[in-house]
Amino acid sequence: MSDPADLSAAEAARRIRAGRLSAAALMEACLDRIARREPEIRAFAWLDPAAARRAAERADRAGLADRPLAGLPFGVKDVIDTADLPSQYGSPIWAGHRPRADAAAVALARGAGAVIIGKTVTTEFATRHPGPTANPRNPRHTPGGSSSGSAAGVAAGFFPLAFGTQTAGSIIRPAAFCGVVGYKPSFGLIHRAGMKVMSESLDTIGVMARSVADCALAVAAITGRDLGDPEAKPARPPRLALCLGPTAGLAAPETRALLERAAEACRRAGAAVEPREMPPVVARALEWHGHVMNMETAQALAWELAEARAQISAVLRERMDWARAQPPSALDEGRAAFAAARTAFPGAIEGFDAVLTPSAPGEAPEGLGWTGDPAFNALWTALGVPCVTVPAGTGPRGLPLGVQIVGPAGEDARTLAWAEWVRQAVAG
Repeated sequence: MSDPADLSAAEAARRIRAGRLSAAALMEACLDRIARREPEIRAFAWLDPAAARRAAERADRAGLADRPLAGLPFGVKDVIDTADLPSQYGSPIWAGHRPRADAAAVALARGAGAVIIGKTVTTEFATRHPGPTANPRNPRHTPGGSSSGSAAGVAAGFFPLAFGTQTAGSIIRPAAFCGVVGYKPSFGLIHRAGMKVMSESLDTIGVMARSVADCALAVAAITGRDLGDPEAKPARPPRLALCLGPTAGLAAPETRALLERAAEACRRAGAAVEPREMPPVVARALEWHGHVMNMETAQALAWELAEARAQISAVLRERMDWARAQPPSALDEGRAAFAAARTAFPGAIEGFDAVLTPSAPGEAPEGLGWTGDPAFNALWTALGVPCVTVPAGTGPRGLPLGVQIVGPAGEDARTLAWAEWVRQAVAG
């Protein structure tokens, strides 16, 4: 049998249900992998191997094999509360903090049979200041952020599933940098109770995994929604809008070449692929993204700024001071721009099933001091629509590249299905 740490979530769950694998054995395989690579990758903000083993053993005794996430190790980004593990939000202000309750997403995952393996590294309050995590494909490069530890941990085989969150590009970009699948659901699909929310208008909980089907499995189990089987053959090929978006000038040469290759591969597989740019009313949401994100974050961090300002990083303090200097009318105008863009987006892609667009400007940047630019994510986050990044080869330095598939709000099942279709077309 292959190393259980390399199994997809769906295959591991099938083996547990069939009695060919135990939750304890799967956990042990993951912990063995962690013991070998965690000193270099540093994906965890908190890990207690003994506690993880006990949790897996309890799952076996409880007979969770009939549940959709039967005994699967699940990493939790450390801006999402866990009752049995510290939740420190990537900030020294909250060092050692232990919430009384799980976040809704964690409680629902446990109820579906998942075993929480540990807390994964986040940037400071899921904003800018990076943690210590390195990219498993090349530890001299960033794994992206802010869901750094979740992306790196899935890529390294530390766990098959992990929660991430996205305010600008914090699920899609790190997943692409690490060569895994990232799924940012439609806004609000996964409840945010128990998350350290920064931006009321933008923050979205999603998942990372090794396959599109695994992402669908996890979110369906957590939300009770039918997200279908993304690997089922669709009745017809998709109609794809090829869109670099308003930040096209930031695309590295390897990203432009990647989109051209992906578009041609999709055409060869039968898809209709046509260039389509977003109209000004949609693109305008990107212009206001920074105002809304930073102004809402400054409100969210009111206590920390008042009581523990010196423990906030200089880069975050600077952005919060800028945000607090803006007139309240700027936040109102930004939210209005979001609403107008969300209303206009269905018409902007009329006749298409999904948008094919970059996941990131290029390969993961070298160094751990910057997690990369969310230029190709922030617009779609502002629209509140489902986004999926799938691996699509490597760049000139041998680091992973991804392509992003974006669908209409609420069309998560179809967006996941088209993402898997695109993945297969590009891989073929």
